[in-house]
Amino acid sequence: MGQDMRETAVLHRVKQGYTTGARTLASRSIVGLARTRVTPNALTTSGVSLCLAASVLVFFENRGTWLFYWTGAALFVVGSILDILDGALARVGGKTTPFGAFLDSTTDRIGEGAMLGSIALVFNRHDHPVPLALTFAAVAASFLVSYTRARAEALGRRGDVGIGSRAERVVVITGGLVLAPVSIWLLVGAIALLAATAWLTVVQRILHVRTQLIQLGGSTSDPAKR
Repeated sequence: MGQDMRETAVLHRVKQGYTTGARTLASRSIVGLARTRVTPNALTTSGVSLCLAASVLVFFENRGTWLFYWTGAALFVVGSILDILDGALARVGGKTTPFGAFLDSTTDRIGEGAMLGSIALVFNRHDHPVPLALTFAAVAASFLVSYTRARAEALGRRGDVGIGSRAERVVVITGGLVLAPVSIWLLVGAIALLAATAWLTVVQRILHVRTQLIQLGGSTSDPAKR
């Protein structure tokens, strides 16, 4: 038990370290970008377009493993970064709108879902049913990670805890794509890791919201129809 707590604390410090570093680098980039005519919605559209293009390239991995996997990985990273920066640009440039926030969160799911769908088709082509099932589990969990946060915020609570947020998922997917030409089982391992950490994050967020509701004297049941 004590060792598990120490390992969790170490993971939290590692995540906090690279998250802080990434945010610092992003804030410096955004300051310059805010002085241009680039709009947050333009970044959002560009980001999801690149992610969709990346998913198409990955699907054609059988026509050139190294080229299509690596090009797909590169486009996916760039597209995901743009999807992450659009919100920061909106805040820095004073261009935040309810529709912009809605569009941002929606396109995030589109880009990630398209890439995982493409990977699932690759596993199906290679007749790997277990990795295909893992990919379905990863898709469901990645969507639930975002859903639990949205539901928590709708209740006026924080739901952004966990080790498998979108930035981490992008890193894991990209790493799997980069290593896939060496062996497709390395991509399988990345998807398995993604599914495990995403489902763990879902559980972490459920428990975190429950704890907040109990501490504040709120009800842990939701009378709304599901």
